[in-house]
Amino acid sequence: MAVAAKESFLSRQREKRPWLDHLVRANEAFTERYGNHYAAAITYFSVLSLFPLIMIAFAVAGFVLAGNPDMLRELKNGISSAVPSGLGPTINKVVDQAIESRSAVGVLGLLAAAYSGLGWMSNLRDALTAQWGLENKPRPFLKKSASDLLSLLGLGLALAVSFGLTAAGSGLGTLLLNWMGLDDDAWAVFVLRVATIVLSLVANWLVFLWVISRLPREKVGVRSAMRGAAAAAVGFEILKQVFTIYLQSVMGTPAGQLFGPIIGLLVFANLVSRFLLFITAWTATARENLPPAVPQPPPPAVIRPVMEVRRAPRLRDVAGLVGAGAVLGLLWRRRTRSHDAQGGE
Repeated sequence: MAVAAKESFLSRQREKRPWLDHLVRANEAFTERYGNHYAAAITYFSVLSLFPLIMIAFAVAGFVLAGNPDMLRELKNGISSAVPSGLGPTINKVVDQAIESRSAVGVLGLLAAAYSGLGWMSNLRDALTAQWGLENKPRPFLKKSASDLLSLLGLGLALAVSFGLTAAGSGLGTLLLNWMGLDDDAWAVFVLRVATIVLSLVANWLVFLWVISRLPREKVGVRSAMRGAAAAAVGFEILKQVFTIYLQSVMGTPAGQLFGPIIGLLVFANLVSRFLLFITAWTATARENLPPAVPQPPPPAVIRPVMEVRRAPRLRDVAGLVGAGAVLGLLWRRRTRSHDAQGGE
C-alpha cells in the first residue's frame, strides 16, 4: 500500500510539473541504455589516454630543450631548487634521459595515444548513440576507425578553439585593464572575471553542442541539442569548481599529495562522463524528440456462443395439441364430403 501511494504521488507530481516528468524520463532512459556502463568504459580510456599524452609532452619538451641549452639549464636549476636536497641530481638525470630518448618516447607515445584515443572516441560515440535511442549499426572496422579518428581530431580542434577563446579573452581583458589603468580597481577586476566566466561558458556550450549533436553515429538535430549543451556547459563549470576545491583539500597531507590527484582524476572523469551521457538522455527525451504515440489497436472481439436449452412439452399440452388437431381434421373432412355431395347433384 505504501509503494502504491508513493507511486501515485510521484505520478501526480509528474503530471503537475513537466520538468520533473522530463527528469524522470531522462533517468529511466539513462538506466535502460546502460549509461553507467558506458561511463565506466569512457573513464577507463580517459585515464589510459593520459600516459601517452604525458609521453608525447616529454618528447616535445625533449626536442625543445635539446635545441635550447639556456632553457634546459634554467629547468634544471628550477628543479634543483624546488625539490628536497639529494633529489635534484636524480630528477635532472631523468630529464637528460628523456631528452636523449625523445624520439623513441615520442613514437611510443603516439602509438599508445592512437590506440587509447580511438578506444575513447569509439566508446564515447557508441554511448552517445545509445543515449539518443538510436540503432548502432555494424560498420566495417577500417571505416569505423577512420570515422572515429576524424571525430577525435575534430573534438581536439573544438577544444583548442574553446581554450583559445577563453585564454585570449582573459589575456585581452587584462591588457585592456592595464592599458586603461584599471588593473587595481576592484570593480574592473570583478567585471573581467565575470566576462571571463561568461566567455568560458559560451566556449563550453559550443564544444558540448558539437559533442551532443555531431558525435553520435546517426544524424540528430542541432536545434534540439542547444538546451542540453547549455545545461552541460553550466554543469561542467560546477564540476570543475568542485574538483578544484577537492584538490585543495587533499593536497595538504603526504598521502593526499600521492593519491589525491589520481583518485580525484578518476572520480572527475567518471562524473563528467555520467553527466554528459545523462544530459544527452535528457535531450533525447524532450517532448519534441519523443516518437509520436502509436494508437492502440481495438481490443479483440470475443465470440461467445449462446445455447438455449428448452424444456420438453408437458403431457397436458401434448394432449391438447393432439385434440385440437383431431377436431380440425374432422371439420376439414366434413367440409370435403359436403362439397363432394353438392358437386354430384
